[in-house]
Amino acid sequence: MASNAAPGLAGVSDASATLSGILSGSGVKIAGAQGTGASSGVEAIAAALWFAYLNEAATMLEQEYATRDDIDASMRFGCGYPVGPLAQLDAIGLDKAVVVLDALHEASGDSRHKASAAISKRAATGETFYGSDDSEKVASRDDDRALREISKVGVIGTGTMASGIVEVFAKSGFDVTYVARSEEKVAKVRATLEKSLDRAVSKGKLSEQDHDAVLARISGTTAHADLADVDIVVEAIVEDLATKRELFVSLDGICKDGAILATTTSSLSIAGLASATKRPADVIGMHFFNPAPIMKLVEVVSTDQTAADVTATVVDLCQKTKKHPVLCGDRAGFIVNFLLFPYLNDAVRAVEADLTSIEVLDPTIKAWQSLPLGPFALLDVVGNDVSLAIEEVVYAAFPDPAYAPAPLLKKTVADGKLGRKTGEGFLAY
Repeated sequence: MASNAAPGLAGVSDASATLSGILSGSGVKIAGAQGTGASSGVEAIAAALWFAYLNEAATMLEQEYATRDDIDASMRFGCGYPVGPLAQLDAIGLDKAVVVLDALHEASGDSRHKASAAISKRAATGETFYGSDDSEKVASRDDDRALREISKVGVIGTGTMASGIVEVFAKSGFDVTYVARSEEKVAKVRATLEKSLDRAVSKGKLSEQDHDAVLARISGTTAHADLADVDIVVEAIVEDLATKRELFVSLDGICKDGAILATTTSSLSIAGLASATKRPADVIGMHFFNPAPIMKLVEVVSTDQTAADVTATVVDLCQKTKKHPVLCGDRAGFIVNFLLFPYLNDAVRAVEADLTSIEVLDPTIKAWQSLPLGPFALLDVVGNDVSLAIEEVVYAAFPDPAYAPAPLLKKTVADGKLGRKTGEGFLAY
């Protein structure tokens, strides 16, 4: 574990000249916007952030938390990265990655820079991640056990995510009943869906006939009791464990035997929700990414008690809705958020310590890795309050100082600068 006394990113900055030479010798070229070269200080900080992320992905594989293919697919489909972390490590060269990580670890003292055994062992033997057959150690998709029948779907929630999930299922031919807290919100969700479908028609992506058919499959209600006959319920309410547990207690008494209870939580314990019911085997995580109609990834999160046929059914359901399911266990942050948010948090720390600036770091990392957004722009899109909540969950589960939320992120949230939704975050909109 990293200690509070570790030099961290300040140590990386102090050793930037040496690290720049090591990066260059390893063939790692960090170019900023328009291909301009980055200063040694920015190079070192960018490398520290990115190689910690790559290394943690390798550790995730080493721990058999998720497969090679699912780890890489998660970051490609969930974050829009052009390549997954393990494939990128292969492209860099595992022997070269070890050299860079060793230098970063010596400078930072951060445990996340200590080369994962998954990297170092392969580097020593000349193996690569994609030249080995050790990727499928989590439940296989090729499961021939009987699946549960899914024809009617329930969705609970009225936000962007819930509306998007309703649209995903209805477009895929499922009858959907969504539950809102008031008739006004029922109408709001309906209006959101109609607007989205109208836009699809105007762009030639949906016919008028299909538009009407999708709407005919959707019904709204304010009563949870109307979910009594659905085959699966997907809840997308506020990200609060106590509130979700209360809902699951209610659903346990309403839903028919064999109905699957799924949550879209991005970081909360699935087991913590399952324990509120008398049917923990039927509870599973089904983490969609926003906007649900567009993003392909769904993290399928099973607990130790989730029935195998429930996992297989949800994987099959994702495929029927043209989503890419990845399998993982019930752990804080799952795959994407565990790998993504410490990297974002490190970016905030670097700026907080005056080691670089948002104006320099954001475009540099975006250009270097061909990302959709730099770290600060992404924080603002996610919402800094949401980002902080996720980081707090990860830190509570993994109490290493390396995961502690940056004080600057806390202050930004306390100041009401939540990102795009408030017109100001780390950047102004």
